[in-house]
Amino acid sequence: MTADEVLAATVRDEWGRLVALLLGQFRRLDLVEDALGDAVESAARRWPADGAPDRPAAWLLTAARRRVIDRLRGEAMAARKEPLLVVEAERPAGGGAMVDPGGLVEDDRLRLVLLCCHPALGPEVASALALRLVVGVTTADIARLFLVPEPTMAARITRGKKKIVAAGIPYAVPGRAELPGRLRVVAQVAYLAFTAGYAPGSGPDLLRADLAGEAVRLVRVTHALVPQEPVLRALLALVLLQHSRRDARVGPDGSLVLLPDQDRGRWHHDEVAEAVALLAGVVPSGDPLVESYRLQALVAAEHALAPSADETRWDRICDAYAALLQVNPSPSARLAAAVALAERDGPAAGLAALDGLDEALPASHRLAAVRAELLARADDPAAVAAFDEAIRLCGNDVERAHLLARRQSLAAG
Repeated sequence: MTADEVLAATVRDEWGRLVALLLGQFRRLDLVEDALGDAVESAARRWPADGAPDRPAAWLLTAARRRVIDRLRGEAMAARKEPLLVVEAERPAGGGAMVDPGGLVEDDRLRLVLLCCHPALGPEVASALALRLVVGVTTADIARLFLVPEPTMAARITRGKKKIVAAGIPYAVPGRAELPGRLRVVAQVAYLAFTAGYAPGSGPDLLRADLAGEAVRLVRVTHALVPQEPVLRALLALVLLQHSRRDARVGPDGSLVLLPDQDRGRWHHDEVAEAVALLAGVVPSGDPLVESYRLQALVAAEHALAPSADETRWDRICDAYAALLQVNPSPSARLAAAVALAERDGPAAGLAALDGLDEALPASHRLAAVRAELLARADDPAAVAAFDEAIRLCGNDVERAHLLARRQSLAAG
């Protein structure tokens, strides 16, 4: 690999661990990230000329540590305080610098994930912080992923960091009794980020595979740290199955390709196999969040493993949705269940299952689109008006174009 490639790989693979190590030593989130950024910038200038070091992550850690110390000394001088801050050259083994004893969770990156996903932070802030600090996505890229200007995202991340400091949120793992709850927040934040990429709902893109991919990576990193945690195992299976279809969901012209029409040869079958193996290790759970992810993953696996669209086992999918509605009767789950029911029992059954959803999803173009499609299949002329409603509500350019084409096709007979 070239020096640039070594640096890129090191940043991609080690950013979260380096942030965690520095944060564990200095406890200054603002200084740590800036210093690590400076170290990467220095490496980008020096490595191509000097050659990449044998231990690139250690090089970055040392460079960043020196910069933090310089900043602390500068602050001390400015404040005319003596003696200068003395920091440890090396954090003692076993997490001695941590607030908690370090016996429950040893991995520094998990501490960082838990810090980013503290319940005191809003989901959007938590998602941005996790992508920035744990995965190493740049602020500019996060802004692009979330469709906001970079200054807006920078301010959002800064507010998150300040809130961590102001609220006194420790860089520490909560107690054993609290840990499962915190991991649930991690899972929910990661799935929120994945959904923002998988189904944006607005804007010019049908999907943002890069954002979804980063969210999958966050789930994968966290799951690797606590592989016995069922909520992360089930979620990783779910997002891998959904993400495996990314290349087939968009046509060469950027248009929407519906599931029955997708080229299954373009699905990432290695990811499907990994997800199915993960899913096999998740038993039915009384935890609603675990069971919700598990059942959604079962549905996705049925689609992924069906030899063709015509051979999809809609009976199994309907059974999974029926179970899902017992633990997660959300409007979105009810809408998806109605689609499956229509595939198994016909459009009339699907339309009946939509009853009562209008109040729950008053601004959803997807509800109107499903109703329009089922009315069209039932040869009901009300389908045209339903497509008009879906088009009016749709904020995604690609989906709107698909609905317009479908409506025109229907009107033309």
